[in-house]
Amino acid sequence: MAAEIVKINPETPDTRLVSYVADRIKAGQVVGMPTDTFYGLAADPLNLRAVELIYDVKSRSRHKPLSLLIESVEQAEYLARPLPEIFYEITSKYWPGPLTIIVKASSRLPLKVTANTGNVALRVPASRIPVEVIRAAGVPITATSANISGESECTTADGVRMQLGGRIGLIVDGGASPREVASTILDMSEPGRCSILRQGAIPESELQEFLH
Repeated sequence: MAAEIVKINPETPDTRLVSYVADRIKAGQVVGMPTDTFYGLAADPLNLRAVELIYDVKSRSRHKPLSLLIESVEQAEYLARPLPEIFYEITSKYWPGPLTIIVKASSRLPLKVTANTGNVALRVPASRIPVEVIRAAGVPITATSANISGESECTTADGVRMQLGGRIGLIVDGGASPREVASTILDMSEPGRCSILRQGAIPESELQEFLH
């Protein structure tokens, strides 16, 4: 069955359409959605069936954890163990934005999401559609890229439809991605350490003062 396409204006998202998408996520579905980097697959990470579905949709290894999009630092505090001071310094400067931070996960998160690593990768996107969907759903959403594992990431809803249209029921069309570079990933999961795990949209030179 072909995926339903819902067009949402990325500058002024229609609240009724946002609620419609949020309801589908709360019902356990996987939704293709724009972020401020590539299109992602959004699902409720607290719903184990939805998490299982993401791995099936992507043909992704169960050993790889899923990163999450959140709407605020407060939501990060709910999903993570006590956060180091440096976390607040960095997020005050770079969130919302293309910086994913790996921290110790709280016991509230299912082991399936963390792939038994004990860590979780979090990001507040600089993009209204996912943030408003998160607020409407009342839960964070998964942020894994909307593509089959090993295939290229998608920068348009049409790209998602071509790769995954037969595997998911709903795709949000929010226009082309504003950038074609993945988020930078910082690892803060070890006490007293902060290192770059993946080079991305925020260059290492900008983050140098925080790395140790």
